[in-house]
Amino acid sequence: MLKQLFFFLCFTTFSIQAQETSTTCSKRTKHEHSLKSATLSVAQISESEKYDVNYYGLDISMTNTSTYLAGTVEMQAKARVALDSALFELFSTFTISEIRVNGQPVNYSRSNSAIKVPVNASANEVFLIETDYSGTPPDAATNPLGGGGMTYDTSPSWGNHVVWSLSEPFSAYEWFPVKQSLRDKIDSCSVKITVPDSCKAGSNGILENIVNLGNGFTRYEWKHRHPIDYYLISVAVAKYVEHSLYANPVGAPAPILIQNYIYDNPQTLPNFLDEINETADFIELFYELYGPYPFEDEKYGHCMAPLSGGMEHQTMTTQGFFEKTLTAHELGHQWWGNNVTCASWSDIWVNEGFASYSEYLMLEDLYPNEKIQHMTDVHNNVMTQVGGSVWFADSLNTNRIFSGRLTYDKGAAIIHSLRYLVNNDTLFFNTLRAFQTDFADSVAAGIDVRNKFMETTGLNLTPFFEQWYFGEGYPTYSIRYKQVANDLVLQISHTASKPSVTATFTNPIDVRIFRQGQTDTTIRFEIADNEELFIIPNFGIVAGNMGIDPKNWVVNKVGSITLDNTINLYEIQTTNELKIVPNPNNGIFSIENLEKKSLVEVYQMNGQKVLSRTISPSEQIDLRAFGNGTYLVEIHSEKGIKLLKLVHF
Repeated sequence: MLKQLFFFLCFTTFSIQAQETSTTCSKRTKHEHSLKSATLSVAQISESEKYDVNYYGLDISMTNTSTYLAGTVEMQAKARVALDSALFELFSTFTISEIRVNGQPVNYSRSNSAIKVPVNASANEVFLIETDYSGTPPDAATNPLGGGGMTYDTSPSWGNHVVWSLSEPFSAYEWFPVKQSLRDKIDSCSVKITVPDSCKAGSNGILENIVNLGNGFTRYEWKHRHPIDYYLISVAVAKYVEHSLYANPVGAPAPILIQNYIYDNPQTLPNFLDEINETADFIELFYELYGPYPFEDEKYGHCMAPLSGGMEHQTMTTQGFFEKTLTAHELGHQWWGNNVTCASWSDIWVNEGFASYSEYLMLEDLYPNEKIQHMTDVHNNVMTQVGGSVWFADSLNTNRIFSGRLTYDKGAAIIHSLRYLVNNDTLFFNTLRAFQTDFADSVAAGIDVRNKFMETTGLNLTPFFEQWYFGEGYPTYSIRYKQVANDLVLQISHTASKPSVTATFTNPIDVRIFRQGQTDTTIRFEIADNEELFIIPNFGIVAGNMGIDPKNWVVNKVGSITLDNTINLYEIQTTNELKIVPNPNNGIFSIENLEKKSLVEVYQMNGQKVLSRTISPSEQIDLRAFGNGTYLVEIHSEKGIKLLKLVHF
């Protein structure tokens, strides 16, 4: 079926937007969130949700050569309902010497990791639980869940001994008493770490005090006064040297401290100095793109630890080394993952997809020569397998939660495609900043991102999310074309790599076409089916190859591009009668041969709609308010065929 007909008076790169329709998400019921835990039963989870945690105060003793720790953790909470007891978690091998509620020792029950403490609190009553405990956290070998909330290791490159925490997604209870619920963000926390004098200890927020205890040990006292999810509380202990600098984003009320704890090996800091200092450039960039750094009144920083990548602990990332895309990724998490956190592990795209796309945005701005290859590598990795969705149902499978191919790379790729659909960077980044404001200090689902973009852009993004976020696979595009005098007939078809799940991809696609005696021309074609036919009158003679998605906005493969003189033109004669008169004009024109009222939509050449109105025969259209230029006019017939013309004034 012939979908669209183009009449050109002048030719340039432009975008054609689809007519939006209202649809519902067919899988919506499957996307509802449920609370899950790797260690608690459904009944125990329900019990733990009867109160909200307001504050954690950790006061623990550690070294850099053993994961053994001892100390006290305060948990201040507020009952949501009348509450006899409160349930929280601590790994079963820890020794508990005493638990106090509101300062009084209490008896408690313990079943594996679940601990129940009598609190006898009325609804909305605040209570304080203090737990004195000690022991050695499990490692990945001894924990049947494959965890490792606290790790000791020696840097293979620099030789330093380090002990550090990594609680995501289910391992905070492996080193401190905690309620592990993503939706229950803590209002604030303090972390006091007593370590040998030769060590430093890094954590969240501001370093308020360093107290020399006079016995060979020093206490580092950190305070964080922003909401924080349980898995983002952190400690790292090693023989560190401190290297600090400041970022100066435009619009920031004050310079932002970047506080780094680097191995005290004399070669480490010089080796990474330039890469560490680039963090300031990245903060200044993301401040502009995403909005103010969420914790600018405290700090950002890094603690080195011998892990293969990084972990975005709030205000102080734990990082194994310094490389620009890794540093940009973990910094991006301070907005995507920390300020706004995924509402469930099924929604981890909110964290990892946007942090991964932060790598691309950093390259685009600061290393533009590297951005093309970066996105090519991302797309190629997605296509190493034919299926897989960004969203997933199993929120306890850590390998699936942190799938490099799907959560990270496909997650970043569909944000890139979403930016292409919006087709207006100002609007795209304004939406991201608005999302950060709307969901600040809270949690969000992937569907919330969709809804926000639908609100700000007016686009119907349900099909896009059904196909790319909830769906599986990718398209392979092919083109058949033929010349009829100066007219170009173009057939665009695509097959899906996982047709049993997602058979059709309805995102638009760009095609770059070379013409004899002309510059190359890129046209954005609207796609609704697996096969589309277009005719472009007075286009000229095609010369050279065509390019599908030349700027790599969409995950796709290219099949064949062939000249085929057997293409059937179908019924196009009746559509040739409509004309824009006069053309060119002074901004006022009418549509000749329009027989009845029709919907007319007008777009600027960047794809932005400036007019949508039902026009009567001989009625004039006035575009003077939008300025001189070339505009694309869509005329929607009663048969649904869109006639596209260019008007210039």
